[in-house]
Amino acid sequence: MPQTAVVIGATGLTGTTLVTLLLHDPHFSKVKVLLRSPSFKQRPGLEVVLVDFNDEEGLSEALQGDVLFCCIGTTIRQAGSKERFRQVDFEIPVRCATLARRHGMQQFQLISAIGANPHARNFYLRTKGEVEHAVEKLGFPSLHIFRPSILLGVRKIFRLKEWLGIVLAMVFYFLWQGRWRKYRPVKAANVACAMLNVAKKAPDGTHVYEYDAIRELAGRGR
Repeated sequence: MPQTAVVIGATGLTGTTLVTLLLHDPHFSKVKVLLRSPSFKQRPGLEVVLVDFNDEEGLSEALQGDVLFCCIGTTIRQAGSKERFRQVDFEIPVRCATLARRHGMQQFQLISAIGANPHARNFYLRTKGEVEHAVEKLGFPSLHIFRPSILLGVRKIFRLKEWLGIVLAMVFYFLWQGRWRKYRPVKAANVACAMLNVAKKAPDGTHVYEYDAIRELAGRGR
């Protein structure tokens, strides 16, 4: 039976590609994107829901479907402070996942980051690790955590430091071997494709995917 996908973070690099893939896949009859402001053109099968992520009651009504995809994320620099970064990267994903689970949603997919660890010294990686830990405790029958390194793709906003990081990562791409291989940059489109393929299979349990697993799931091999 065709399912309903719910996407938060749909305007980002991975989220926009994921929405397009979902809309063209017969496995999903409806794709709901939760946005603060309208930014998607109306398309068949697409439902744009304007929400206030701090309004739990209104948000709860929107979080009804079969699979919740969380592609939301920012940087401390873009957010303006560590507090604001945590609101976006921790509070919103955990709040949405909690409400979705209350409605009986069975599957949750989260884009995290390579090196995520709730005990990390790095604030960014510690926050990502805390998100993973929090959603694991919610008891989703099918939980999938994607940990890409640098995401490749055409971004709407140019950030110099990010661009330099991508250039350096690509220069040294083939030096990332062995236990360092998981730090290789990966195309955002591959992450989106991997998420779609996992959603259709919906394996039980908690699963974590890094570079090689993401590429394999996307059909790009190792």
